[in-house]
Amino acid sequence: MRIAVLADIHGNVLALEAVLQDLQQRGGADLTVNLGDSVSGPLWPRETFERLEALNLPTVRGNHDRRVARDPADDTMWASDRYAQERLTAAQRETLFAQPLTLQVAPGVIAFHARPDHDEKYLADAITDGQLVRAPLAAIRRRLKGLDPACRIVLCGHSHRSELIRIPGGPVIFNPGSVGCPAYDDSTPPAHVSEQGTPHARYGIVGLDVPGQPDRFEIFAVDYDHEAAARQAAEAGRPEWAHALRTGFISG
Repeated sequence: MRIAVLADIHGNVLALEAVLQDLQQRGGADLTVNLGDSVSGPLWPRETFERLEALNLPTVRGNHDRRVARDPADDTMWASDRYAQERLTAAQRETLFAQPLTLQVAPGVIAFHARPDHDEKYLADAITDGQLVRAPLAAIRRRLKGLDPACRIVLCGHSHRSELIRIPGGPVIFNPGSVGCPAYDDSTPPAHVSEQGTPHARYGIVGLDVPGQPDRFEIFAVDYDHEAAARQAAEAGRPEWAHALRTGFISG
């Protein structure tokens, strides 16, 4: 069984299309899973929603999906969420909110956006000197407390950082990185950045249940017209997004 894993599209329908095309060229997948944060961002939220709706993928709700769906449109709302909220219908926003927090996508394979019990707290990451880095093993174990012991693979996103971690005596954690947002700046204390380091769209494939072979995990970085995405962000008044889309970094 081949499971394609998408995460953190953030309204970047150009990156999404490039990933879907690349997946098809690699032979496709038996199942494609979306780990949430699908539309928030100064790009193409409605077009992305409609494309994903047509695909009808198993999908979990991300923190920005929840915020787009339910946060009040006032001065406290994050700009990327407001941009998406204004361009989606009420029915589309309710569809986002109705997505589950966790989802079993195959026997022993659990998908969620950030943590199994929270859509906005990091699972495998810590903040050091304003950067996301891998968290200590003990911290990751604590964050997985309460997970079904039968779970052998965890699929998660949120950090936009590609990760593959085998927990001794526990599951494998697989984060494919972000399809559509290669870097971001989070001012929530403690302020930090996440940077993939290139503008590529990232996704993953998990290979399961091949007789005589271990589970296989692959991460792909796909080139696409990131300059067009950067121009869209700039036209929406978000130069910092434009820079991130062009470079994979927040500054420099």
